[in-house]
Amino acid sequence: MQDEPLELTGALLIAMPGMTDFRFSQSVVYMCDHSAKGAMGLIINKPAIDVSFTDLLEQLEIEQTVNTGDVGVYFGGPVETGRGFVLHSSEYESDLRTLRVDNGIALTPTLDILEDIAMGEGPSRVMMMLGYAGWGPGQLEKEIAENGWLTCDGTPDLVFDTANTRKWGRALERLGINPALLSAEAGNA
Repeated sequence: MQDEPLELTGALLIAMPGMTDFRFSQSVVYMCDHSAKGAMGLIINKPAIDVSFTDLLEQLEIEQTVNTGDVGVYFGGPVETGRGFVLHSSEYESDLRTLRVDNGIALTPTLDILEDIAMGEGPSRVMMMLGYAGWGPGQLEKEIAENGWLTCDGTPDLVFDTANTRKWGRALERLGINPALLSAEAGNA
């Protein structure tokens, strides 16, 4: 019997306590794409330091007609940190390009969504991401097999409505795991 390939598009990756890469320590990653060619996801619980959405709009010379103070800017991952992505609720679709991921969540990488948000015409739930997390073919599967990550379903309430400081623990709780009982030591029974 052959193992079923993992299908993680729309899932959450939950970093295990033994994660050696400090950039991913206690991270929760929303998986936007996963295939035999590799994987791409966005860290949803690490706000960017010293960057506001208003600052980004000013840098991009996008005029703001509504208050966008509640739009969070996040460290989406260590790859291409100068590149922006907007993770959002799926009722919005860009005229240029929107990827519908799963469970009412979509991703738009084009400037028009920022213009729409600045005019009050964007999606109802929004997270601005700088950079992304990427894996080559088989790399993520190997990290999961080595106990680097757990996975669970990605839902809009956990992605958009849960406090950043609670996302890691909440994702573990969805799996029935008490975060306080996890060990950084991996082992096999």
